[in-house]
Amino acid sequence: MTDRRTFLKGTAAVGALAAITDMETLFAQEASPQAASGIPDLVAVRNGTRAEMVKKAVETLGGMQAFVKPGQTVVIKPNIGWNKAPEFGSNTHPETVATLVELCKQAGAKEVKVFDHCCHNGAYEGSGVKEAVEKAGGVMVDGGNEGQYVQTENPKAKKFTSAKVHKAVLEADVYITCPPLKHHSGSEMTACMKNVMGTVWDRGAMHKNDLHQCIADAVYFRKPDLCVLDAYMPMVRNGPVGKDTNDLVERKTLLASRDIVAIDSAGAALLNKAGKIRHVLLGEEMGLGTADLTKLNIRRINMA
Repeated sequence: MTDRRTFLKGTAAVGALAAITDMETLFAQEASPQAASGIPDLVAVRNGTRAEMVKKAVETLGGMQAFVKPGQTVVIKPNIGWNKAPEFGSNTHPETVATLVELCKQAGAKEVKVFDHCCHNGAYEGSGVKEAVEKAGGVMVDGGNEGQYVQTENPKAKKFTSAKVHKAVLEADVYITCPPLKHHSGSEMTACMKNVMGTVWDRGAMHKNDLHQCIADAVYFRKPDLCVLDAYMPMVRNGPVGKDTNDLVERKTLLASRDIVAIDSAGAALLNKAGKIRHVLLGEEMGLGTADLTKLNIRRINMA
């Protein structure tokens, strides 16, 4: 049998990425010597509650105080596009969002704002996110008012060179993205890069002009400081809304990283699509992060 380290050393980037193809191989990789200490590039946690896994992942990245300083304003961007109850997996689970709000408040944040540019009316309430956020001390911000979006140029973009971006993202001291992991009929996957679509006013322009390139381009409007991917019950078909709970599979997993490309690359592996999501590969080409998971210091945590 070929030694695994020899194989990885001799493969190209996409080939090496394919070595981590699904949840089991993501968690089965042996930790490198440097992974035992220091701050990892990516944290992969499984078999806890959503709140437990969020807290553990953020703690492993240095704690929320590594991202949020006392007196700062934080904006959290979940996916709240659909007026669907939490059990359908269409939106970020309220427990995930509320836990992030709590951690930010504990770190001394002056204000924690939460918003999305929803596709359905009533999504804030129907998703359960509004109630959870307000109970945790956060503030829901209107994402459906064009007046809250500011025309912004994107000089590093290849196609999505200008757009109206929500001022909460542009003005916040700290920006956290926290979508659920889902199948998507247009982009193949919803994860942290795709979640950026909810920060701009004209999403239709992205769909009409090479969606994958525009997703990668849009990250440049403002890269998140912290990325959290809720993969507790990923939607594996009929996304982004889903038909019923049969579209979900139980993974009991949560990912966290400062690197938006790395976390989406790991998310693709959880959907058995490693190396196949074009906007993730474009993100690496554009210098937004690292898609080759074999190059990363990954901290794997099993809370069982």
